[in-house]
Amino acid sequence: MDRVSFTLEFLFRASPTIIYKFLTTPDCLIRWFCDECNIVDGRYIFEWDGEQEEAITLEDIENEQLKLEWDEFADMDEFLDYKLSRSEVTGETILEITAFCDSDEVEEEQQFWSTQMEGLRRATGG
Repeated sequence: MDRVSFTLEFLFRASPTIIYKFLTTPDCLIRWFCDECNIVDGRYIFEWDGEQEEAITLEDIENEQLKLEWDEFADMDEFLDYKLSRSEVTGETILEITAFCDSDEVEEEQQFWSTQMEGLRRATGG
């Protein structure tokens, strides 16, 4: 199965600083993304339903970008990239997500991220 990348954008009333905190802090990540999380020396250890997945930090620019590489896809040049910016028109925070999935799962993955972003929006108050 071919792997493909896709990019989605979401708008938030919360500032880039707050969104960044919710992407990079274990206590905040468990409020919207995973069941448990530890971060040690740039290595994120996520847990869902008792199963762990690990990712290493490729890029970390405070309040602007977090780019992670999942261990299981390290040899495939795949990543999860969060980019933060401000809309000059509305002042809202734009969160752009680039991720990868099997070519026949793009719609499901986009729906997954839409659901996750609703959880993040509730957790950040906007």
